[in-house]
Amino acid sequence: MPRAFAEIAFTPAVRAMQAKQGSADSYAKFLRPDVDRADRLGEKEDSFIRARDGFYQATISEAGWPYVQFRGGPVGFLNPLDEKTIAYADFRGNRQYLSVGNMTENDKIALILMDYPNRRRLKIWGRTQIIDGGDDPALIARLHDNAYRAQPERAVIITVEAFDWNCPQHIPQRLTMEELQLHLAPLHAELASLKEELAHMRAQNASEK
Repeated sequence: MPRAFAEIAFTPAVRAMQAKQGSADSYAKFLRPDVDRADRLGEKEDSFIRARDGFYQATISEAGWPYVQFRGGPVGFLNPLDEKTIAYADFRGNRQYLSVGNMTENDKIALILMDYPNRRRLKIWGRTQIIDGGDDPALIARLHDNAYRAQPERAVIITVEAFDWNCPQHIPQRLTMEELQLHLAPLHAELASLKEELAHMRAQNASEK
């Protein structure tokens, strides 16, 4: 676990609970000054983020309530701009604007990015900046896939404060229809070959009668 993540996650209340449950000593090592902060995205994180077609996003309301939603789009719509910054084009939805409203009062955000087929999970903490579509058309154009018909209203820029990779324990293995087709393709090919072979054998038997 990177030190940047531990410094945010391990609040006094969390440390007190760890002490109560007997895990404080094992986690204290992640808070040592010599532990790498690891708060900058590397090639591994960059490629993982670009391969996602959605993520879970948590913001905090003025009343202190967390609000979690799923943000979806074309593969790669969550775009690393540099080693400390990621961004996405925010498309029009049901027009409740819960997340955007929360961000205007509290810029803290948490993301969970899932790779269900390979049972991998990346957690990101950051701070947000909202850019209206008319204020930076070049940025919106950079983030928006023109093949995706939804129109962006704004861009959400996230400055990464910390991230952490989770172990695969308890992550179910799931596949989208597109991912499932990749696994089924060899079976479909084998089935087609067997059907062709069977048809050939039937035709050969018919000709011998």
